[in-house]
Amino acid sequence: MDLFQKVDFISHAGIPMTWKIECDAISNDEWSALAKMIMEYQTEPFRAAIGIPRGGSPLGFALNAYATDDPNHKFLICDDVYTTGTSFREFLEQEGHAREDVYCWTVFARKPTTDGVRALFTMP
Repeated sequence: MDLFQKVDFISHAGIPMTWKIECDAISNDEWSALAKMIMEYQTEPFRAAIGIPRGGSPLGFALNAYATDDPNHKFLICDDVYTTGTSFREFLEQEGHAREDVYCWTVFARKPTTDGVRALFTMP
């Protein structure tokens, strides 16, 4: 399976796309490496990482190796690919988290983020 695919599909936000980042191609060891990379920039401690189902789950699992279990620390919410931020907004609303009460990370952002979600790799 290729990580980058030339394929037509509809994003979570309902936007037609002509290429896809297929994160199912990323191995567990690679998720661990990506989590380590994020931790070079995530300087604030967090009590647990929660991956947005389904794409963010492997990243959340890998990031939990760095969690503190301290209930005074914020949660870290993560996803694999950011397109419009819809997944983050829906997840935070569904789970009852205020944006300012969590840290948010994604591996790939298809455009620069403007809502506080930090991206390891951002496309122009």
